[in-house]
Amino acid sequence: MSTHSSLRKRKLTGGKKRVYRTKKKYEAAGYPAETVIGVPKRKNTQGLGGNIKIKVLTESFASVTDQRTGQTQKVEIVSVIRNGANVDYNRRGVITKGAEIDTSLGHAKVTSRPGADGVINAVLIAGKEKQ
Repeated sequence: MSTHSSLRKRKLTGGKKRVYRTKKKYEAAGYPAETVIGVPKRKNTQGLGGNIKIKVLTESFASVTDQRTGQTQKVEIVSVIRNGANVDYNRRGVITKGAEIDTSLGHAKVTSRPGADGVINAVLIAGKEKQ
């Protein structure tokens, strides 16, 4: 797999490196899904070997697992608390793997890849106390 990442460096002589060929179809990257909270909307994209990748563009529910009880529930996502992947994603409320979301059960951490798996799975990290 060839990239053009080394082209920003210069040769030892100080000369510039030139692009020797364009990227091939399998080397080209796609646009990120950048999943946000909203009315459920998905997009199918074709991958290598004819495989289909489901990208979640907007979603309002997540499957949250409570590891203490072992139960999984489909709950509504209230907001995105923190996304360590990107400061801009954190500000915009984009959901990626590892993002912390607030649900009706409590704080949960996303374990799936919404831009590739087509679902939002999360594990409860701090539950809300029942009154």
